[in-house]
Amino acid sequence: MMLLERQPQLQQMGALLAEAIAGRGRVVVVSGEAGAGKTALVEAFASRLDDGLSVLRSACEDLSIPDPLGPLYDLARNGQWELPRAIDDRQVQRLPLFSEALDVFEAKGPCLLVIEDLHWADDATLDFVRFLGRRIANTHILLLITARTDRSEGQMRVRRALGEIPAGNVVRIDVPLLSESAVLSLAEAAERDGGAIYRASAGNAFFVTELLASEGSGALPASVRDAVLARAEKLSPGARSMLDAVSVFPRRADAWALSGLCGIAAAGQLAECVAHGLLEDFGDGYAFRHEIARTAIEMALTPSKRREYNERALAALRDNPDVATARLVHHAVEAQNLDVVRELAPVAAREASRVGAHRDAAGYYEVALRYADILPMETRAELYEGHAFECHLIGRVDTAMEAQGRARLLRQALGDRLKEGDSLRCLSRFAYLLGDRESADRFGEQAVELLETAPDSAELAMAYSNLSQLAMLAERLEDTLSLGGKAVELAERLNRPDILCHALNNVGAAGQWLDFAKGRRDLARSLGIALSGNFQEHAARAFTNCACVEMNRLNFKEAAAFLERGIGYCVENDLATWRDYMRGVQAQLLLRRGLWNDAAAMAHEVVDDDATTPLVRYPSLVALARLRIRRGDPSAEPIVEEMRRFLDKGMELQRLVAFAGVLAELAWLGQADRQEALRLIAVAESLAPTPAVFGELAVWRELLSPGSESGDMDRMAEPHRLQLSGDWRAAAARWAEMGAPFEQAMALLLGDEAAQREALAIFEELGARAIAQHARGLMRESGVSHIARGPRQATRANQAGLTQRQMEVLELLERGFSNKKIAAHLTISPKTVDHHVSAVLEKLEVISRGEAAAAARASGLV
Repeated sequence: MMLLERQPQLQQMGALLAEAIAGRGRVVVVSGEAGAGKTALVEAFASRLDDGLSVLRSACEDLSIPDPLGPLYDLARNGQWELPRAIDDRQVQRLPLFSEALDVFEAKGPCLLVIEDLHWADDATLDFVRFLGRRIANTHILLLITARTDRSEGQMRVRRALGEIPAGNVVRIDVPLLSESAVLSLAEAAERDGGAIYRASAGNAFFVTELLASEGSGALPASVRDAVLARAEKLSPGARSMLDAVSVFPRRADAWALSGLCGIAAAGQLAECVAHGLLEDFGDGYAFRHEIARTAIEMALTPSKRREYNERALAALRDNPDVATARLVHHAVEAQNLDVVRELAPVAAREASRVGAHRDAAGYYEVALRYADILPMETRAELYEGHAFECHLIGRVDTAMEAQGRARLLRQALGDRLKEGDSLRCLSRFAYLLGDRESADRFGEQAVELLETAPDSAELAMAYSNLSQLAMLAERLEDTLSLGGKAVELAERLNRPDILCHALNNVGAAGQWLDFAKGRRDLARSLGIALSGNFQEHAARAFTNCACVEMNRLNFKEAAAFLERGIGYCVENDLATWRDYMRGVQAQLLLRRGLWNDAAAMAHEVVDDDATTPLVRYPSLVALARLRIRRGDPSAEPIVEEMRRFLDKGMELQRLVAFAGVLAELAWLGQADRQEALRLIAVAESLAPTPAVFGELAVWRELLSPGSESGDMDRMAEPHRLQLSGDWRAAAARWAEMGAPFEQAMALLLGDEAAQREALAIFEELGARAIAQHARGLMRESGVSHIARGPRQATRANQAGLTQRQMEVLELLERGFSNKKIAAHLTISPKTVDHHVSAVLEKLEVISRGEAAAAARASGLV
């Protein structure tokens, strides 16, 4: 079929390629629904290029679990670069691998890289796209990606990955459906009923092609599936069997595999399938013209035939040592060859883990465990432990707890004290990540008690370090340093740098309150060991604690630097848990710096993800709670209640301090019990190892109970100390120097009339409507008159160009109302609501209801 209505897209791609040739590389995302013609567009573009341009092609496959870095291996083969496989006995580090790939592709001169169907990609491939996308601007590379626009999990993962690439480095090109006039033109040339074809296909290019290729007389096939099957029935029996055999190969079947699968008759049968337009011949392999057609043929197979063809495919592929383990596992699962699944699924899991495809590694462990009932207890325990570790890395901590608990019972039955103790230590960590401090302490103590009955071991050293970490998180300095010291001594004696850097992290984070310079040095040493040894999770934790230590001292510039490096490290190493925790800390920092919309957007990236664990959500909850309270948003209440629930499972100081501060702010506004806020501040102070911990709480206590005892102000941050000593002018100046406008305004509010008016102006500029209103009341009480009113809701709406009715719709949409529910609430028709929602999305420049709600919250509209 000729390519219609694609000239603007081709011209845009050509212009972007010209810029890449000139040294301004980009990622181009060609998106559209399945069958819209994304591949045809890419083929047409590639066919027009000069022979001197390097064009490297690759694609993701619709395997049950993706092949880690499969597209990168395709690109390497096309570029004649020998890329090492992440085999079981070899550690392949991703970042050096990605860096080498970038150098190889850039060395080819102007280069077009193509990755098709990224919605089927594994996590490591998405990380490669992120890695390349963050560095592509100064290269001669154009990375062309195709992806579907459905709402599948794969597409959402693609969207998140692309969202972590600088916006200027990504260009999106939509492939629209064909217009009715285009379909009528094609149908006229084929002497078919264009109107009927357009109604059946809705302009989907692949559907149009299949319907045009169906029989010219008689009724139109009821579906594209029927059209594909009707064409397949015209094949000879041998060719039809060949077509069935090819259908079990996702994406494409290698010619050598088909020859081994079907014998000497394969060539003629394949040629017949090609002649009938059902397969395409790529020289070294064959593929259906579209995945929709392949799926139609595969789904028509009986279960027994499907198993038979997959068994034969598995046998043919196993003869080639270069075939990826992931492809073998796919066919073994489809063939229900359980012996091969048991053999290869754990291998595939370890391979995926080594290149950082942790989601896929967890999937392979799940497959292995599904059929592990006849395996020895030792093997099953190892599988459960591997599954638990991978799940905790991707935020599925509930599943990790369950798997680790099963591993512990198996180790207990085997009488393996070391492994059982290590399981208890892991359970302690997972419980903490779920926000269950009491269980974390219990499991941690049980681990040490058990391991101390065995000879000194790495497991005992790590158990000591785990207890030291728990003590550090509770600000129990003496216990932290004592247990951490034991862990350091044992780790050094056993030559375990991974455990050493973990223990130094705890000791450094706690030591900040006793000797700030030494605490910094210990943390720096921990981070250095983690980075040099590629201990990824330890490195992420070190980045986090380095940032938090600087935040505690109000060293915002230093904290920002650690957060930027740490989040970038986590993005490139697929460490979602630590990435999102640091994003919450970054949201708090942005709030401090007065970048409230940016803070809201950052926090919502974490909180709006249902997969995020409670502990990881907490820093973002703190930022959102403060933001919503200051803006006077009624939706602050559920956030505050979620924070309160953390205290039910253990009164951990770092969370108590944050919650006490939030409650104090509410109490100051008259929206919470003042005595309860003061009680929580007193509890926090009783648990704090040094006054430096609660400088901010001491300021809130003074606001809630003027004239109360300030206590020991040694080692408090300077602006807190100045404010508590009554020097509001110096405190405000110091906050201004640090770039913290809200805190500056709070200090100014304690001053004379001029200072109070300046404070009010800052609150208004920040959008702190609730605080500004309270400030007006305080100013009136102190005798200030002629106080300016704040902007009305209509003014805020006009800033976004929304009408009053659209504002009402937006507020209900943000509360999660459906269009039907909005219509009933506002007593208007659902069709009218549809129009209003479309207008709101357009004016807010978003594409979904969820994005509209997030944008409305971020901008202060609701």
